[in-house]
Amino acid sequence: MTKRINKQYPDDFKQEAVALVLEQNYTIVQAAASLGITDKILYNWVAKHKKLTQGDALSVDERTELMLLRKENKRLLMEREILKKASAFFAKEMK
Repeated sequence: MTKRINKQYPDDFKQEAVALVLEQNYTIVQAAASLGITDKILYNWVAKHKKLTQGDALSVDERTELMLLRKENKRLLMEREILKKASAFFAKEMK
């Protein structure tokens, strides 16, 4: 049984690898071979880069902001429900 090791590459390395393909007109297979990585990894990096430049994917900052906004929205919805129930309760008490 072989154990897989997920190697982490620096962002600079990824950007330079993508630049080889997009700017230097290397094929993905050629660029991957010259960098000593698999072509599958480079295909993924190129696809991710294209999504980011086309605006289809969220950046890290946007993703973080989205998570915070969803959390705040959930809290506000819960508070609104509590206030609705409290106002209904006090409206009954006043009658």
